Amino acid sequence: MNNDPIVFELSIAKNKPHSYRKDKPKVKVCPFCDTEHLTDIYRQDGEFIWLHNKFPTLRDTTQTVLIESHDHLGDISTYSKEHNRKLMRFALDAYLEMAKDKQYRSVVWYKNYGPHSGGSLIHPHMQIVGFKKEDAYKYLHQNNFEGHSLFKNDQVEVNIATHPVQGYTEININALELSDLDLWADWIQAGAEYLLNVMYNGRFKSYNLFFYPRADGGICAKYITRYDAPPYFVGYKLSQVNDDEALVKEAKRFREFFEQNKKTSLS
Repeated sequence: MNNDPIVFELSIAKNKPHSYRKDKPKVKVCPFCDTEHLTDIYRQDGEFIWLHNKFPTLRDTTQTVLIESHDHLGDISTYSKEHNRKLMRFALDAYLEMAKDKQYRSVVWYKNYGPHSGGSLIHPHMQIVGFKKEDAYKYLHQNNFEGHSLFKNDQVEVNIATHPVQGYTEININALELSDLDLWADWIQAGAEYLLNVMYNGRFKSYNLFFYPRADGGICAKYITRYDAPPYFVGYKLSQVNDDEALVKEAKRFREFFEQNKKTSLS
């Protein structure tokens, strides 16, 4: 398999506003708060705004941004249940619209949260990117979405990954069908709360949330905690996973967390 890196346009990136870098002035006016001056908007529904990325740093792509909320410090973990459910529907519709466009070989949908996530702005947003030449999924396998299941019905399956993309503990929230997006969204919200507050005693303050099309027509939302990447992954693309005892324990804790905090019966 050929390794064809995505080309990053540094000349464009150097002009991007940045909330985290110490060598750049802090953003005086958050561009996602200043909604009156946003341009190239594809679609808007209240606080949700899907628009063209003003700083398209990747060659041979169409980069778009989806603003999640008016709340500059908001996050999936802090939204109301109703807001989060509407957000996931809005974002999924935007992703599916772009994925149908024949000019793209592949389309990705993801979210950065926190200073170690690879993002540049604090204001809550997602990104949907169309790759014209690249198969963005070429290094992924179906078993990346499988693991120790902690919940399953006909529409939604949730597991702790046994074959993570990076490691060590990744949460997969699979929409097996697109018929119960509210339950899927509730699990996604619980995942953010769990990663930031419970997993490893709240050690992690950054995460990525990736969305992957499944071969059966569904979609997988995968949480990956962000920290200094292990050298085996950096140097060899070898992911690591915790032992089964730890994974089963994590699955049990996450299910209990969902039940206790969402007041939802999963029987």
